[in-house]
This record gives sequence, C-alpha cells and structure tokens, in this order.
Amino acid sequence: MERLGPSRADTGDAFASLETGAPSPRIRLGGIGIDPVTELGAVARVLDALESGRGGQIITPNVDIVAAARKSRELRAIIAASDLVVADGAPLVWASKVAGNPLPARVAGSDLVWSLSAAAASRGLRVALLGGTPDGAARPTERAAEILESRYPGLKVVGAWCPPMGFDKDDSQWRALVERVEVAAPDLVYVGLGFPKQEHVMVRLRAVAPKAWFLGCGASIDFIAGYRRRAPKWMQRTGTEWLFRMLSEPRRLARRYLRDDVPEAVRLLAEAYRERRSEA
Repeated sequence: MERLGPSRADTGDAFASLETGAPSPRIRLGGIGIDPVTELGAVARVLDALESGRGGQIITPNVDIVAAARKSRELRAIIAASDLVVADGAPLVWASKVAGNPLPARVAGSDLVWSLSAAAASRGLRVALLGGTPDGAARPTERAAEILESRYPGLKVVGAWCPPMGFDKDDSQWRALVERVEVAAPDLVYVGLGFPKQEHVMVRLRAVAPKAWFLGCGASIDFIAGYRRRAPKWMQRTGTEWLFRMLSEPRRLARRYLRDDVPEAVRLLAEAYRERRSEA
C-alpha cells in the first residue's frame, strides 16, 4: 500500500514536544476564514483541547467547499462555527500568498487522519471511523480500521461504521448510529461522507459526544483502505491532486471540477490579487 502519512507522524515521538499558543486570527479567503496552522500545529490544537476536556470539529475546505459556501449562508455558518478550519486545497494556499497574508501550509484531511492516528496511538486515545463507500463486499471502513491499527500499534479503534445511504434521514438508522457512538465513547471520529453531508452529521453528533473531536475527511477512509487511489506525492505537492481525482472518476467528478472548481480557483486568485493591489 502507498505510504500516505507524513514520515514525521509515524510515531508518537513527533508529538511529544508540541506546544500550543493562542490561535492566530483566521485568514479570509472566498468568504470563509481559514486557520493559519501547519499539520502538526493542527494536531497540537486537537491534543491540547482533548487534554482539557474540550471537543471540537475540523473542516478542511478546498475550492469545491469554498464554491458551495459562497452560495449557502448555512454552510458558511457551519464553517465559521467550527473549531478548526484548515486549507485542504492548494489554491487556497496560493491565493493567501498572492494576497500577501500567506497560510503556512496545505493541511489535507487525508493527511490528518494519519497524523492524528499517530498522536492517538501515543496518547492512548480512542478513534472511530464513520463513512467510506457502502459496499458489502469491500467493507472499506473496517479495512481502513485494520490498516490504521497495523500502522500504529496501540491505536484503539473503537468503531468502524459504514451506514447505508440516507441513514441521516432515517430515524431508526440515526438512533442506531447514536447508540454506537455513545457506547464507543471515541475521542476522535473521522467522518468520511463528503461535503456537506459529513459537516451536517458532525454538527448533530457533537451533541452526542461533546468531548470528542470530529474530522471531516471526505474520501480518506476509502484511500486508507485502498478502495480508491490517492494521487502520487508529486501531484499532492504541486496542487494537481484534483486532476488525478478527476481522471480516476471522470463521470462523477469531471463536470464538477471543470465547471465549478477551476473557475472558483481562478476567482480566488483574482480576488487575492485585487486585495493585494488595493493595499499597495
């Protein structure tokens, strides 16, 4: 299996000396605020909150999420109320640099699942996975849980749930999930249901597990399980991961990426340029 997590996050040693200070103000891009943190800084924020008994929610905006949030006051409110908002999309980092107020790094949800799992293993935290592609034969969520436990000895995966389509609108299915969360009592929950469904689900589940941290991680569970392939490292570094995703699933993603996401990336950069010029 391709190595997905950053090498420095492979053991708990990387997190032993992390320190947190007062959060810096969010950087405004495309109408939403992004926290100026690195991947390790995000992990440190989560660990610090968990040690203090505080739960939270992480949203990982990319250009698709920014485009959707422009059109929805409700989505903008969910993002604004989240405890940690990190730049999953490279164009957000590029735009921040053009604007003269640079974000320190891209922080992808598909990387955070690994670094948070490494930290959880070293701290004895309990992790649950929710989502993945429903497929009775492949069972990607359970497979992802097995891979994480194998990669990080001592990791406590207390739930691997892949509910059927529409579970969030079915009272009996929702109650069943709530009961699982209550029994498992996780510290971290990776929610891979796609935006904005996963964000709505996280908001509702926070009332059930107020001391847990929820990470909206999109296709990350499928990536871990090998059910879908993530782009090569060089594409992740160069901001062309979207192209790999589109070519891997053209019927599902081509129209969305070409019609919505590419224009949104151009719009972000143009807005950043105008902002820089206005301050000159």
